[in-house]
Amino acid sequence: MHRHSRRLCLCSRAAGPIQCHPSWRPFRRAALPAGLGQTYEVFADHAEGAEIWDVEGRRYIDFAGGIAVLNTGHRHPKIVEAVKAQLDKVHHTCFQVLAYEPYVELAERLITKAPGHFPKKAFFLSTGAEAVENAIKIARAATQRQAVIAFGGGFHGRTLLGMALTGKVAPYKAGFGPFPAEIYHAEYPNALHGISVTDALRSVEHIFKYDVEPQRVAAIILEPVQGEGGFYVAPPEFAQALRALCDQHGIVLIADEVQTGAGRTGTWLACEQWGVAPDLITMAKSMAGGFPLSAVIGKAEIMDKPLPGGLGGTYAGNPLACAAALAVLDVFEEERLLERSRAVGERLKAGLTTLMAQHPEIRDVRGLGAMVAIELFDGGDLNKPAAELTKRMCAEALKRGLVLLSCGVYANVIRILVPLTASDAVLDESLAIMGEALRAARG
Repeated sequence: MHRHSRRLCLCSRAAGPIQCHPSWRPFRRAALPAGLGQTYEVFADHAEGAEIWDVEGRRYIDFAGGIAVLNTGHRHPKIVEAVKAQLDKVHHTCFQVLAYEPYVELAERLITKAPGHFPKKAFFLSTGAEAVENAIKIARAATQRQAVIAFGGGFHGRTLLGMALTGKVAPYKAGFGPFPAEIYHAEYPNALHGISVTDALRSVEHIFKYDVEPQRVAAIILEPVQGEGGFYVAPPEFAQALRALCDQHGIVLIADEVQTGAGRTGTWLACEQWGVAPDLITMAKSMAGGFPLSAVIGKAEIMDKPLPGGLGGTYAGNPLACAAALAVLDVFEEERLLERSRAVGERLKAGLTTLMAQHPEIRDVRGLGAMVAIELFDGGDLNKPAAELTKRMCAEALKRGLVLLSCGVYANVIRILVPLTASDAVLDESLAIMGEALRAARG
């Protein structure tokens, strides 16, 4: 049977590939909970680079990248080779029981790439939410304080503490409370929606005045570019002001680089563009090319505060994932993917700016490096975020073979997370589809 014509069967327990009626949707719904959302009713069969084919043989260009996980593309040969080689050695021991070299080598290499002229240490976990929670644990252990300040529109995970830190109720927090105490939300700079850097800093000061004194705040955590929140970029002067505020009050500054890290913004870490260094950095998603791995990297004196046994996890820093992450670092160096990230971003922004000139609904094209987004408003009115138009545009793009993701507090942002390995031809094809999809969505 040709692989492209193979059907996915969710209704049979029979072993091996079989033919199945294409109406698999009812079986998916019967077997899986409603809370496990699926943006598109598509089942993937195989993928290469920036392209993916479903079980019915249809080709798609992947502008989602597994939600920022595939900066090096689907099945990069060097990553596949590295994982296969590691699989032939050992695939699990639990690092806290029996150590292995790829874990330590990866920590050493990531430390050298993190900003800040001070000694650093790193350790690994499995998911971005785990990295965030552990960063908060470390900050609390280091400061002996409890309170944490995060930002409206921020996303930090679906675990209980991750949800508490996340600054967006629907769908992430609705119905799941109560949440951990001592979490406060300030405003994130957003010039398009009228929040200046001064406004955002004032909101932090308001927390100090109205909610909790700075001497009880353990950490301030922010994304250098908000991911789920809408791809809004924190200006360097905002990060610099937060750095000064944290230094003044003995607060740990955490950069959540789960989505921005691993070259997406044109530098290995987006916080490299701040001009100041955070105390702790969280990473995940693209750092291991699709294998589950996350990291906390930070100032050694802070990282050493938790007692032995206070950090870790059964699958944390799995050997296969560490091997994949080392290969990712090699690919970035050999293929000069940081330069490619900047070039991809420039090409996307140029094409989307042309599209904006043709469609008044697009009021903004923004991003760092290849972390690019557009924001849509009905009739171009900034008071009318176009959530329905955005949804229709994504649906029309899928019909034409392009996978897009929406995001934003108002659900009116389309974000682009295409693999950095995508060719210019693929990028241009995708931009043309986006134009067609928007025209069709407008009706």
